Amino acid sequence: MSLLAAEPFLPWAQEGSPESACGDPTPTTACRLVWNVSHNTGFTKFFSTWLDGALTTLFWVVVTFVIALILKSVAHRMITRVTVRMAEGTMTERARERSRTVFEGTPALLNKRRAQRAQTLGSVLRSIASVLIMGTAAFSILGSLGLNLAPVLASASVIGVAVGFGAQNIVKDLLAGLFMLLEDQYGVGDFIDVGTAKGTVEAVTLRVTRMRDMDGVVWYVPNGEIKKVGNESQNWGRAVLDIPVDINEDTEKVKEILQSTADEMAADERWKDLVLEAPAVWGVQALAGDALVIRVVLKTAPGKQGDVARELRERVKRSFDEAGVTVATPTP
Repeated sequence: MSLLAAEPFLPWAQEGSPESACGDPTPTTACRLVWNVSHNTGFTKFFSTWLDGALTTLFWVVVTFVIALILKSVAHRMITRVTVRMAEGTMTERARERSRTVFEGTPALLNKRRAQRAQTLGSVLRSIASVLIMGTAAFSILGSLGLNLAPVLASASVIGVAVGFGAQNIVKDLLAGLFMLLEDQYGVGDFIDVGTAKGTVEAVTLRVTRMRDMDGVVWYVPNGEIKKVGNESQNWGRAVLDIPVDINEDTEKVKEILQSTADEMAADERWKDLVLEAPAVWGVQALAGDALVIRVVLKTAPGKQGDVARELRERVKRSFDEAGVTVATPTP
């Protein structure tokens, strides 16, 4: 009897109050709002029983989704800005480091390489950010809906392991391509040697590198298969010429001819931008039968070793003809 007598004195049990209509001593904001608008006990109880929980859940689902979209948009903007600045900063520093580069006269190629690095890195990082943010939001929404996430996570783990084993080569290619781009090992326009192929890079993606060799053949090399790469277009190159002359020729005379010819070429208006340092005659490289092999080296702009070497050979031939020096054929 004492309990029954005490009930009418509880605030939420009093008739005509939102607590009583909602059936809860601490009614939700939505239920209190419905009571304040309608002042109908039956409708308020119906709302509290059937609609209040669903609307509250829907509200938090919408809020979570909107917050996830905002975070994704902010992350994408930041990633785009950072990758563009990083790509531009890397290329600008390299341009300052080498005063003469293979890209001189071809700004479109430099811009293409820079844009490609920024686009590829940005695409990968944006995808990772989207998966992380939207995945977290999806699990939060599923949890708020009352779904037991433990079996889902266990199934996802098993599927992930199976897919990982099946696609390990693709993952290997993608990781290798990502680090290659981050480290700027090579890019569009570089002449590289990857062991299985050698040529000019035409396109670089996360999974594959496309290059064209001297015969015009296009090679598609998976990034994960590249164990080592030689880049002939980075910083500077070196043209090395081994000039064979008759064993009876005066060595000092030949060295003077080679030095003067190389110096004359380095001072030529057409070639001075490609020869970065003063040429050097290293001297006798080998004694091969009836021939002396004398080595000449020139430090060149990257990728221009072949052009410089061919021009110097022609000039050396003319100088030898004028001086009466005989070019010999080395005996193996």
